[in-house]
Amino acid sequence: MNKRLARSRTDVMLGGVCAGLANFLGIDPVIVRIFFVLLVIFDGAGILIYLLLWLVMPKEDATTDTLNISDRARDIGTEFGQAVSKPNPHAAIFIGAGLILAGVVVFLRSLDISWLSWLDGRVTLPLLLLLAGGFLLYRAIKER
Repeated sequence: MNKRLARSRTDVMLGGVCAGLANFLGIDPVIVRIFFVLLVIFDGAGILIYLLLWLVMPKEDATTDTLNISDRARDIGTEFGQAVSKPNPHAAIFIGAGLILAGVVVFLRSLDISWLSWLDGRVTLPLLLLLAGGFLLYRAIKER
């Protein structure tokens, strides 16, 4: 059976991107959400990556695979408005945890302690990518 990369319509925090990726990869959506939060905190690239995926990934129930950027951008605006006006109750947990973690990281960086230099995005982003890749490889080998 071929899995299709698509945004989830049932497990949605904002755009369904994380749940769609998790479903495609066969992992828990919480892991993908935590990964994106860490990407946002340590590098800032998580926001851009999420928005790009939201733009290019079709909805789970979409009947066509064509990519019409203007229609997708309009849909993102509509979905974002709906997510803000009626947020998922679990979203506050992820946002709160992300803000606390970001505050801790910024505070530790401001202390200018030499052995905490690894908190720089130049170190943490590659480390996060290596960990994510290793985790996916481990799962793929384990399932065989």
